[in-house]
Amino acid sequence: MKELDLLKKDWQKNATSFEQLSEKDIYAMIHKKSSSVVKWILIVSILEFVILNGIGLLLSDDRMKAINSNHPYLHIVDITNYIVITSFIFLFYKNYKTISSLDSSKKLITGILRTRKIVTYYIFWNIIIGGIVGVYTGIASFNDGYNSANPSQYKKVLDENNFLAIGFIMIVTMLGIWLFYKLLYGNFLKKLKDNYEELQKIES
Repeated sequence: MKELDLLKKDWQKNATSFEQLSEKDIYAMIHKKSSSVVKWILIVSILEFVILNGIGLLLSDDRMKAINSNHPYLHIVDITNYIVITSFIFLFYKNYKTISSLDSSKKLITGILRTRKIVTYYIFWNIIIGGIVGVYTGIASFNDGYNSANPSQYKKVLDENNFLAIGFIMIVTMLGIWLFYKLLYGNFLKKLKDNYEELQKIES
């Protein structure tokens, strides 16, 4: 009986060590996947910034230049947007470096949650700023187009009183931006959520 008890105790110790090793392996795998996801978020955000701004420069025409010259504060909005976007990119880089060097599941959970929040704020910022700029540019373009066709009777066809037209332009613009970022970053957020849930299982 004593020998049997000793065998049982030895088996329980081995089972515990196997369980701990398994959790370590799971953590290492989740850590690697999370680091990879955050790295890709950083890469995609940089590519997005470069490509979209590059396309904007290539497609800029005389009409857009005229709108910018007639409404100089749009240039201020652009500069502000550049500063905010580059700040987000810096935060993505900082999160990537932090998550890559973490050594505990609790810290990794915190890092994943922080990354998801920053990505969400980044998407919201682009939706809001895109909606505002899109509405204003749309109204200015429409008015300029109408008045260029009717130079003898200059007037604002669309102004702040055209709530339905403005609301429609804003909804369409913001919906388009949301769909774009849903496709671009939705999969990354889902992977981070899955990793977070797996880490929660380890901690519980």
